[in-house]
Amino acid sequence: MTLPSPLLDQLGALFGDRLSTTAAMREQHGKDESHFPPCPPDAVVFARSTAEVAAAVKACAAHGVPVIAFGTGTSLEGHVAALRGGVCVDVSGMDAILTVRPEDMDVTIQPGVRRKQLNDYLRDTGLFFPIDPGADASLGGMAATRASGTNAVRYGTMRENVLSLEVVLPDGRVIRTAGRARKSSAGYDLTRLFVGSEGTLGIITELTLRLHGIPEAISAAVCPFPSVEAAVNAVILTIQSGIPVARIEFMDEAMVDAVNRYAKTSHAVAPTLFFEFHGSEAGVREQAEKVQAIAGEFGAHHFQWATSPEDRSRLWAARHNAYYAGVALQPGCRAWTTDTCVPISRLAECLLETKDDLAASRLTSAVVGHVGDGNFHVMLLVDPNRPEDIAEAERLNRRIVRRALAMDGTCTGEHGVGHGKMEFLAEEFGEALEVMRTLKRAIDPQGIMNPGKIVEV
Repeated sequence: MTLPSPLLDQLGALFGDRLSTTAAMREQHGKDESHFPPCPPDAVVFARSTAEVAAAVKACAAHGVPVIAFGTGTSLEGHVAALRGGVCVDVSGMDAILTVRPEDMDVTIQPGVRRKQLNDYLRDTGLFFPIDPGADASLGGMAATRASGTNAVRYGTMRENVLSLEVVLPDGRVIRTAGRARKSSAGYDLTRLFVGSEGTLGIITELTLRLHGIPEAISAAVCPFPSVEAAVNAVILTIQSGIPVARIEFMDEAMVDAVNRYAKTSHAVAPTLFFEFHGSEAGVREQAEKVQAIAGEFGAHHFQWATSPEDRSRLWAARHNAYYAGVALQPGCRAWTTDTCVPISRLAECLLETKDDLAASRLTSAVVGHVGDGNFHVMLLVDPNRPEDIAEAERLNRRIVRRALAMDGTCTGEHGVGHGKMEFLAEEFGEALEVMRTLKRAIDPQGIMNPGKIVEV
């Protein structure tokens, strides 16, 4: 669409040189890390305050123009694509850490604060924010997509770690969803409504987050297994045994090989688990011994340990480099990344059947996952200029998703819906999808907030 001249004039008066309509800036804000082609907005504004976000949204609402929020662009389901044009509100400049309350173990921040930035700031307080999706994403974007990542098996997801939000609604009003109390029975849970709403109900402009104490002791380990089934069964028994591991991450042999090439590491090319244990010195030692015994039951005996921060960082760098390592396997290709999650008891069955599908396909693929909570990702490498690649990736993705749904799982464990997973929501939710549409219509009657994502109305 072409923006009305009065709207452009109004945005120019509000933002001055922080309004851009250049092709390069628009294209940059119309794409994320997904395989989807860029879909640029008509204009980009760079907000510095809640008041500026509210003014931009109110101006767009008066003209019925779509509004798309933008943080760091690290999402994986086309969340920032301006499918119907409109104005992109970039909140990356709203990156202030407003108040840290060590005695309450919480912090209030603006949405552009990145997770590494927050933890660097908190280092001297003895506290940290545990949600780690791998990418150095903005906390506003992480809340909007209900992100989780490697620590979710112990600390939960953004859903459990957001106490309160400030949100600009589609008509420009500003609301606060809750106070800072650790529990409340007052009214509808608006915080959880906006966590995971992907900018379709409003724009998050402030977050109050739950913090956690930095553990007295941290130990990490990596261990290869003789088979995928052995590795996953070790995970299942670890979780069912109630061992409070902080992280259990999986890489199949293809992903380990990719990481070795990319990061110049020398891990055994085999299905591999990465562990991390948090707690007291004695507690960490006990957890590690129990997990090592379980791994031994499934034929894994070569644990590589890391206890110093430097050694742990090097060990986890392999896991955090997995996405870029996978893409580097075929230069010029993009990654189509699946994101299913199943009950832990069905994980081995789901993953083994998926591996059979991948073995029968001509696409290059690799598997990585937060298997401690039943979540795994298949990275399918596709040449965006080859329609047959896209068609094959779509076929595999549908099989993977429908297998997970048949096992009472979900089409997306942490990446969100965007416009890439919308077709599966009816199968996953049935009539509940109409309730989501009702909420969308009630809060955003013009349908201007990130249209074409999550639900069509």
